Amino acid sequence: MQPFVKLTGVVAPLDRANVDTDQIIPAVYLKRIERTGFQDFLFAAWRYREDGSPNPDFMLNVPGYQQAGILVAGRNFGCGSSREHAPWALNDYGIRCVIAPSFADIFYNNCFQNGLLPVALPEEAVRQIMDLAKAHPGYRLNVDLEAQRIWDDQEVVSVAFQVDPFRRYCLLHGLDDIGLTLQHEDKIAAYEARRGG
Repeated sequence: MQPFVKLTGVVAPLDRANVDTDQIIPAVYLKRIERTGFQDFLFAAWRYREDGSPNPDFMLNVPGYQQAGILVAGRNFGCGSSREHAPWALNDYGIRCVIAPSFADIFYNNCFQNGLLPVALPEEAVRQIMDLAKAHPGYRLNVDLEAQRIWDDQEVVSVAFQVDPFRRYCLLHGLDDIGLTLQHEDKIAAYEARRGG
């Protein structure tokens, strides 16, 4: 898993609450078992018109937001079904951080297992970032997981955030559950050798 230490990226504003995982990656696109190849399907129902052409009104199709690395959204982001494909699609598109007032629990946990940083901030801080991103396409933020701080270059936004220390450690070192287990590979091999495996 790719570590997350620091990120400077364009902020894409998705001014909607209760964005569910079927909106993030519609179920019709869940046929792949790899973690890649989902970037074109991210927010597909909003991003494309019925004829398959880009919807010019959706923020990821607006010049200034197309290379976004950070998504700011409304409360309860990632609700709905527990599909791990949702963080896969965000990551595949290039979004490594989602900022929202709150997240659905399963989506929140899946983010950490897939190298994506979900940051819960107070409503007023999210609204400030949302308004700045909407007013200034191409608006950028710095996200520092080591310092647990988010700021813009003008220091208009400067806010601290909290992350569980264990999850922070895992993200900083690029460790999912398998990576954590493989840190003990020598001990596992020695145990297997002792029991004749």
